[in-house]
Amino acid sequence: MADIRPFQAVRPAEEYAQRVAALPYDVYSRAEAYPEAAKDRLSFLNIDRPETQFAPDCDMYAPEVYREARRMLDNHIRDGIFVQDPGRYYYIYELTMDRRSQTGIVACASVDDYRNGVIRKHENTRADKEADRIRHVDACSAQTGPVFLAYRQQEELRGLVARLKQEAGQIFDFTSADGIRHRGWCIQEECEIAAVREAFDGIDAVYIADGHHRAASAAHVAMKRRMEHPAWDGSEEFNYMLSVLFPDEELRIMDYNRVVRDLNGLSEQDFLIHVSEKFEIGRLADRQHPRQKGEITMYLGGQWYRLVPREELCGAGNTGTPDCGESVCGAGDTPRNREGHAQGADPVAALDVSLLQRVLLAPVLGINDPKSDSRISFVGGIRGLEELERRVDAEGGVAFAMYPTSIAELFAVADAGLLMPPKSTWFEPKLRSGLFLHRIEE
Repeated sequence: MADIRPFQAVRPAEEYAQRVAALPYDVYSRAEAYPEAAKDRLSFLNIDRPETQFAPDCDMYAPEVYREARRMLDNHIRDGIFVQDPGRYYYIYELTMDRRSQTGIVACASVDDYRNGVIRKHENTRADKEADRIRHVDACSAQTGPVFLAYRQQEELRGLVARLKQEAGQIFDFTSADGIRHRGWCIQEECEIAAVREAFDGIDAVYIADGHHRAASAAHVAMKRRMEHPAWDGSEEFNYMLSVLFPDEELRIMDYNRVVRDLNGLSEQDFLIHVSEKFEIGRLADRQHPRQKGEITMYLGGQWYRLVPREELCGAGNTGTPDCGESVCGAGDTPRNREGHAQGADPVAALDVSLLQRVLLAPVLGINDPKSDSRISFVGGIRGLEELERRVDAEGGVAFAMYPTSIAELFAVADAGLLMPPKSTWFEPKLRSGLFLHRIEE
């Protein structure tokens, strides 16, 4: 069972919520963070990226940088920008983008659940990025960005959340500069708190959708503080991590696309010959997203192409259902489990991003380690296919537009204890940092 408990949030006073709320710290490069943070001194990006308070050539990992984050946070609390609720509550956080809403429960999830696999991951973390958040959490003695968790839709929670959005007290309602509406409610009644907790007690697994580094850093700081507090009993705040939990049916995963800066010494014609050995290729009149799982669209030399895997490439799980009713890979009769995956399939190998890596990026373009190879970059679907064209037109190379990974595929990989290739999922809309903080001091 998932241990999802209420907590005593530190949050912006209602009149400051819109100014405080900021996109996650890792959305921005260092160069982008400076002007963004400077737009408003109350933007939480100033605290999340405290190096923006120093010269651009400073050591962003220096102790004084993290001390500055703590100083700014303490000052905002002292000045009433942030307030701390008097009791342990659950909260509701709704985001609406393009008239489509998703509603999550803001709570604290158990670090031990993360360590023992009740909270399941699908990505590895990078040591340098993890170390940054460890220092930040430890210096602030607070978790400042929520881990984005998902769970399989549960009817009891669905009805409970819908009712509480009508009955609970609203704590913010604003539309951010990118057009996304954010609304929040506080669940204070003891009977309602008990009902939410009981509903989560019936869930045996939750999944990290986004925020693997935040989860890993929370767990690391918890272990550190257990060493510092030999009498710890498990109830301490540092044993829990700030989270927002969403039902799977409401989540939107966008495509996460690939751009390779060169053709690994090949001419465009020779590269197309290699591609044609693995895919059926068709020219497109204009830019176009893949229509279904199993397809990829490619931009090369000013021309868009549709790629459909040849039948011999088709392993379990690499099938789709095009308009003609036939499988993309000619394997439409493959037996499938309840989540749409071929029975007995390797859920990682079945991903479209894995297929691309396996048959083109590594053997043809020489991208053997996409995590570290500077020749490949990843473009979130929110930026559109125009961004792929812009990069290829400016720098050369080739771009691949991917069909979005599904939430069922994410769950299947996590349930198998496996990891996805880097940059397999792009969730929109992004949760804002600064709207809910979890202090871990004892």
